[in-house]
Amino acid sequence: MVKNFKLLIIAIVSFVYVNGQDSTKTAAAPPVKVDSVPPSPATTFSGSLDLYYRYNFANAPGFNNNYTSFTNSQNSFELGMATIRADHSWSKAGVTVELGFGRRAQEFSYNEAYQGGTIGAAPTPYFSLANVVQAYVYYNITDKIKLTAGKWGTHIGYEVVDAASNRNYSMGYMFSYGPFYNMGLKADVTLSSKTAFMIGISNPTDNTTTMSQNKMAIAQFSVLPNANWKFYLNYQGGTTSDTSSLNQFDLVINGTFSPKFGIGFNATDQTRKYTTLGNVNWWGAALYLNWDPSSLFGLTLRSEYFDDKDNVVTPGSFTEFTLTGAFHLGKLTFMPELRLDGSKSSAFLKHDDTPTNSTFSAIFAATYVF
Repeated sequence: MVKNFKLLIIAIVSFVYVNGQDSTKTAAAPPVKVDSVPPSPATTFSGSLDLYYRYNFANAPGFNNNYTSFTNSQNSFELGMATIRADHSWSKAGVTVELGFGRRAQEFSYNEAYQGGTIGAAPTPYFSLANVVQAYVYYNITDKIKLTAGKWGTHIGYEVVDAASNRNYSMGYMFSYGPFYNMGLKADVTLSSKTAFMIGISNPTDNTTTMSQNKMAIAQFSVLPNANWKFYLNYQGGTTSDTSSLNQFDLVINGTFSPKFGIGFNATDQTRKYTTLGNVNWWGAALYLNWDPSSLFGLTLRSEYFDDKDNVVTPGSFTEFTLTGAFHLGKLTFMPELRLDGSKSSAFLKHDDTPTNSTFSAIFAATYVF
């Protein structure tokens, strides 16, 4: 009996001792918690496709009666451009990459697509760069200052390369002979809730890659007095080669009078200085009247005058009136268009190859965005 009692005492003491050890472990200080890094946001993907059919009623043999970009065809169904775009941002930095495929993409990046920048010429060694519509990174130094480096669509002009972002399908003369894009570095600075400016430096106009030591200065000053009106004053200038320099000033105005009616205005002036020829100049102005009677249908009339008396980029001066409808069927937009072009120098041809000072065309286009 005594022996059993001793064993019981030893068992109780051992149990208390073991539990004392466990309680000591339980009371130990918890490990220091390390803050987890927030996950990176998902990449956003989007894209578009545009296609068209154009018919010039003169139907001149071997000549399409077209002096503007992206619609140089006759009686043919054409693919404009298929794009895929990726956007990603994290913390203060971000990136945008937009790839484009089709004639519009190649003609937009003509210096990379065609030797000598001549549309239709043999491909360049840098042909793959023609598929890069935009590719840039940015960093927000503060909430008012953003730096951007890479390739982006130019700030000059009213129209842009993506067909789905324009109210007219065919392009104006000022877009066709102004800059298409810039490759360089820029800073966007917000001065107030209504004013901002951009300043930067880029390669010579429309050059993603270049052996030239010359650079272009670019700038923009914007004023947004209220929600209905926006004003942009744009500039590019610099030495384009050893024998020439360029300066261009550009004004863009966007206004809304009501939910159904708005206007756009663009005026631009470009002067080139050559060591042998002196100064040459072209300028232009266009008015866009926009009417949207419903969410399913819109109408835009573009009236443009393009003055090139020095024959800098075209054979003389042109006027054009373009009326474009837009039927919105969800993500699909159908755009029938009628266009009348005029030339002071009889730059167009009739069906029998005789010169004429005007020509009439129709376009049936469609765009889809996703």
